[in-house]
Amino acid sequence: MNPFSRTYIGDETDEQLIKNALAGDSDSLDKLLRTHQPFIYNVAWKMVQDPDDAADLTQEVLIKVATRLAKFNFKSAFRTWLYRIVVNHFLNDKKRACEKKVTGFDDMAIALDMIPNHEMTIEEQHTSKEVIREMNLSCVSGMLLCLTREQRIVFIIGELLGGDHNIGSEIMQISKANFRMKLQKARKDLYNFMKNKCGLVNKNNPCRCHKKVKVVFDQGILDAKKLLFNRKEYSTFQDYISEDADFLLHDFDKKYTEIHRHNTFKKDFDKKSFITEVIEDSNWQSKLNLS
Repeated sequence: MNPFSRTYIGDETDEQLIKNALAGDSDSLDKLLRTHQPFIYNVAWKMVQDPDDAADLTQEVLIKVATRLAKFNFKSAFRTWLYRIVVNHFLNDKKRACEKKVTGFDDMAIALDMIPNHEMTIEEQHTSKEVIREMNLSCVSGMLLCLTREQRIVFIIGELLGGDHNIGSEIMQISKANFRMKLQKARKDLYNFMKNKCGLVNKNNPCRCHKKVKVVFDQGILDAKKLLFNRKEYSTFQDYISEDADFLLHDFDKKYTEIHRHNTFKKDFDKKSFITEVIEDSNWQSKLNLS
């Protein structure tokens, strides 16, 4: 049910749920929003690399969608209309401070170089494999913050979630050629950094996760008792894309892409929906004409 896939089969279901919701059926509205919530959240998570900010962004978008649903005219696919709202909200958001942590690839390279290396034996690496994995997932996710907001959203749509230039250009409201060009530029910027720096790509590169992990956790930069990325209940972006999503990979080494696509995808939530408290609030029910 990946809404960015060219094989997405949820358009008819979305349309019926919208009609029911507009007629005052709160369950249909809840189901519609819950269907798209995981993808909105994970786009937000990769945009800001902070779960609390991602949750806030997701709820803000879902409220926007719910309050504007009556304006949907059924002339386009709901997913296109919805993710235009998502993109515009994320691109124009001014509240999140986490982006200030890293301002570009040069700054990230300097920050990584400043972390002292600590050699680990093979046995120590095996014992610490969970936190080493957390370190590399955090670092790969952090690389996205080195991209501009527009590059990030294009990369998330086109690479992590496998959206082709048709859905990507519709959501971004740009030409197909422009979407491909922007995606290629984002990929080049990421891959040039990884090619020259990342030990996941080249073991001869200076930055190796297992050499940095002890200092990072000792200094509290990451918390071994509260893993953010490497959790058993999480899936990966790779699990949510179709095989034909590789159409843009002909001129790049797939290894780079696989590293990013194996970053984590949060599929389960403590509440059934970020929008539940809004839907169940009497004031919002009145505003949304929900029975």
